[in-house]
Amino acid sequence: MSTGTWTSAVWATEEFRAELCAFLSAAVGVPDHVEVVAHRPWSAVWRVRAAGRSSYAKQNCPGQAHEPRLMTVLARVAPERVVPVLAADADRDLLLTADLGPTVHAREGAANPATWARIAADAALLQRRAVDAVADLGLTVLAPADATTYVADAVGRLAALAPGDPRRLAPEVAVLLEALLPTVERWADEVEDLDLPLTLLHNDLHAGNVVRAPDGGLRFFDFGDAVLGAPLAGLLVPLATARQALDLPADDPALWRIADAALEVWSDLVPLDALRAALPAALQLGRLARVESWRRCVATMTPDERADLGSAPAAWLATLLDPAPLGRAAPLG
Repeated sequence: MSTGTWTSAVWATEEFRAELCAFLSAAVGVPDHVEVVAHRPWSAVWRVRAAGRSSYAKQNCPGQAHEPRLMTVLARVAPERVVPVLAADADRDLLLTADLGPTVHAREGAANPATWARIAADAALLQRRAVDAVADLGLTVLAPADATTYVADAVGRLAALAPGDPRRLAPEVAVLLEALLPTVERWADEVEDLDLPLTLLHNDLHAGNVVRAPDGGLRFFDFGDAVLGAPLAGLLVPLATARQALDLPADDPALWRIADAALEVWSDLVPLDALRAALPAALQLGRLARVESWRRCVATMTPDERADLGSAPAAWLATLLDPAPLGRAAPLG
């Protein structure tokens, strides 16, 4: 897919429909029914019925086209953590995965702290399994050591856009972010001092991207936003969405119990109290992963799509000025 000419309108063409049906037929037989369940500037998803079973096909925008390649690897190294892959074509960014039923959000409402703790822990276990396997897949790398440069470059690039451009960072926010750079450097140092390996960040891990398999285990999907980064940064989205779903204040101990479920997975490498101390800084760096995935998506949006969604990278960059989504750590024990 060419980033210079590509738009999401391709998914409505007869040419693409024929390509999709050929991919599906080779994988699961001639489909009885194919219906669009999501068509957004960054990806499209179709529900497929063929040979008496249901599955989901997906293609991403060019900036997120790593997903079939990534899912193929994850299905090999951690099949118990991701939805089953039925077919994947990395060259055409076509992915077909099994339908395991409603998401955790749809089925359970995501109102149980224990469910969030399980999501956090299982995602961390997937990260550990993925450390070596995903290093050479060409995913965007957001190392803590590069965080300050990333923020400075993003501020300069977005603030320099013409007035009226929906992607533009407001000048007054740019000034605040430039003043924040020493703090970003401190966050990066805190996270880097943990010396944890860079690994997979799902980067959109809410309960709508998790299903419960027939065996009761959780399975993750929708890795289009994924990047490589410091593992604790991956807790930003689960903790923020858990806090919202559970209607908790930032200092509620329940949020730390969710976080601790993930931190325990890394506690054989770094003492738990050190992980807890660095977590707020890691969560702030996790905001850069959200900036990056939106940047990749906005790059191929049409003018109308940018008018609606083009402000997302700047908006996420501005959240660096917000506090971390959880308060001071409660004492251990």
